[in-house]
Amino acid sequence: MRDMIELSNLHVHYGTSHVVQGLSVSAARGEVLGIFGRNGVGKTTLLKTIAGWLKPSDGSITLEGERIDGRSPDRIARMGVGFVPEDRRIFPGLTVEENLTLGFMQASGRSSAANRAALEAIYEQFPRLRERRQQAGTTLSGGEQQMLAMARAMVGEARLFLIDEPSEGLAPMIVADVYRIIRNMKAKGSTILLVEQNVRNALDVCDRFLAIERGRIVHSGSAASPTDTAKLLQVIAV
Repeated sequence: MRDMIELSNLHVHYGTSHVVQGLSVSAARGEVLGIFGRNGVGKTTLLKTIAGWLKPSDGSITLEGERIDGRSPDRIARMGVGFVPEDRRIFPGLTVEENLTLGFMQASGRSSAANRAALEAIYEQFPRLRERRQQAGTTLSGGEQQMLAMARAMVGEARLFLIDEPSEGLAPMIVADVYRIIRNMKAKGSTILLVEQNVRNALDVCDRFLAIERGRIVHSGSAASPTDTAKLLQVIAV
């Protein structure tokens, strides 16, 4: 079976800084891959490059066999890549519902009726967003904004989700809600690349993981293997 996402010898620069250095990795359909490491090692850069926010300086990115590296972010989104960035990117001046409908760009050929049904399904999963649907998105609490960012990625027809630091700055009870949603996404067969500092929480939903140091993979393994995970915690000093 063809992998959902494959990165081959990927290099990314910020000016003269070589942030991602020859990274090769893949994730199968329905797999959750955790990406761990200390701050500043290239994790967020990796997700931004897959999403088209940054251009690789070398290497390739393929989505179910189709090259996406070098394409625009909106084109990559329409190809089925949903990105939940660390800063959430809630659009100022737009209501919760208007923010959500921006996710329809991932399903540009879908009918209005299908869009309404997709929005209703999101409200079933996120009842707080239904309650706040006419409220400005930027006035939500931090946890509600995280839910909105995730819901906006989910309302389209994404085949691959890139989720960056979903629990950062959130209270433990809200973190539990976030991971409940991620587990539901996994149960529905979503492929997820998950960047997270809260490694122990993330390992509970991951199938495999990799650890990055200075833009390179220094350890990888199975989230179900105590030996692999013990070495991971040692490598990243959690």
